[in-house]
Amino acid sequence: MNLREKLGANKFVVTVELDPPKTLNLDKILREVNSANFKKLVDAVNVTDCPLAKLRMSPIALSHIIQEKIGLEAIFHITCRDRNLLGLQAELLGASALGVKNILALTGDPPEMGDYVRATGVYDVDSIGLTKMINGLNNGYKYEDGELMDRTDFFIGAAVNPTASDLKKEVERFEEKVSAGAHFVQTQPIYDVGLLEKFLKLTAHINVPKIIGIMPLKSYKMVEYLNKNLPGIFIPTRVKERMKGKDVEEGIKIAQEIIDKIRKLKGVAGIHIFPLRDMDLVCRLLN
Repeated sequence: MNLREKLGANKFVVTVELDPPKTLNLDKILREVNSANFKKLVDAVNVTDCPLAKLRMSPIALSHIIQEKIGLEAIFHITCRDRNLLGLQAELLGASALGVKNILALTGDPPEMGDYVRATGVYDVDSIGLTKMINGLNNGYKYEDGELMDRTDFFIGAAVNPTASDLKKEVERFEEKVSAGAHFVQTQPIYDVGLLEKFLKLTAHINVPKIIGIMPLKSYKMVEYLNKNLPGIFIPTRVKERMKGKDVEEGIKIAQEIIDKIRKLKGVAGIHIFPLRDMDLVCRLLN
């Protein structure tokens, strides 16, 4: 079964975030995702699109290579930052022709965060408009420009943050993304299961698979970094205290405890692991 079929059959899935390389060398990445243990545990890898506006290989190209050479499904990210309406549709048609059908539609980090501060952020649409565009291609229509002649078959994902400071607005955007055509969602990392339960109750009427983000903490320094630079990720005091003077082993224990609780919640379709470029961490966490 592919990812779409597994989620349709209510199979608990595991997806893993993967950053493409900054060079042409794929040896390390392909070796990691081709390990027998990794492939046994993971249903699909998410291939990011120049995260934090830093230059990396095309996610569509790498997704195609992983699927062809490794036989592991990929979910490629596509952002509105770097492409106008024409470029986005051209990329999508190319991805479809390459057999890369799972997609996560994102607005994208602003250019000033990354390597090319003078780069122009396009943003002809946001993630909701991008989702609408992809759904239109699935139904045989170009974006605001008539029939396509063919139809794509993308399985469309969206991102959502269950611990957003303005949860009402986040739920409204979630509803808009699903109305625009999203088939599933993947969330930001969760460290407070109580807040996740609240979110799941508020979104119980949104009937799409919800894959919950898990990011094992590696140190107290990482906790401080997340607090300072990613305020959308909420880490409760009890978790912060546990990480003081500890390393990744404690972070793995915390993540395993969260996963155990998440698996019991109604409305959870799986977990999405953010290993921060440490693929061995995935196997340690799930084994």
